[in-house]
Amino acid sequence: MKLANFSYAGRRSLGRVEGDKVVDLAAALGLASVEGLLAADALGRARRAGGTTIPLADVILHSPVARPAKFFAIAANYQSHIDEVLAYNPTYVPPVFQRWFAKLPSCVNDPFAPILMPPEVADLDYEAELAIVIGRRARRVRAEDAYRVVAGYTVCNDVSARDWQKRSPTIMLGKSFDSHGPLGPWLVTPDEVGDPHALRVTCTVNGEVRQDGSTAEMIHDCWDQIAYLSTVCTLEPGDVIATGTPKGTGAGLKPPRLLGVGDVVRCTVERIGSIEAMVVAEQVA
Repeated sequence: MKLANFSYAGRRSLGRVEGDKVVDLAAALGLASVEGLLAADALGRARRAGGTTIPLADVILHSPVARPAKFFAIAANYQSHIDEVLAYNPTYVPPVFQRWFAKLPSCVNDPFAPILMPPEVADLDYEAELAIVIGRRARRVRAEDAYRVVAGYTVCNDVSARDWQKRSPTIMLGKSFDSHGPLGPWLVTPDEVGDPHALRVTCTVNGEVRQDGSTAEMIHDCWDQIAYLSTVCTLEPGDVIATGTPKGTGAGLKPPRLLGVGDVVRCTVERIGSIEAMVVAEQVA
């Protein structure tokens, strides 16, 4: 099942995507967003509910989670990405344990909305990633049970201001500018995705393939990530976990090929979908 937050005729709603149509579920469920659906533990009801059918081409898709309470992202979780970082930064020390950072919730962006190029940023980069959306409260979950707390999966572009990323050991600020957390185009439930560790992950810039990897390359798989994070804090419905990126980032290419105004970035995860955005200059008053 694919679940989406969308707008149609000036109204935001919750829908189930079926081919080239969206079934508006708001009236039947009394819920207006995917976040509300997860909080109400109503995925089963969403499968059965009916509603008005709208052509997918006529709606505006929003991030499937507009403001997650927590937006985690793991660093250096693909060996190919570690290798490319070492190539341009020989002093880089790969992590021994899982290395996590937060993307602030205000960075979340719609799947096809522009990515802002702030005037303060010189080195803007992309990272195509599989993202997990948590479906139920979880603390100290064992890796073998972690799949039980997953509501579904979505596509993430972990947009990165590399220059700001280098300014602080936590890298959080360089990962959290407004619009630098596109998610979407919808949430896909686990039964439709299958094994999350066998998905192709790609990124193109202006139609040119930059990243082409597989989630099979993860050093720490999805279940280990959930187990690790839930040791520290309670994971809640709607929390987002970005699971890492393969090689091919702009900073890792020789010579580096970072993003500029006018570039179009498309991130795709197999069996989930694609998100696409143009980089535009942020207008500052």
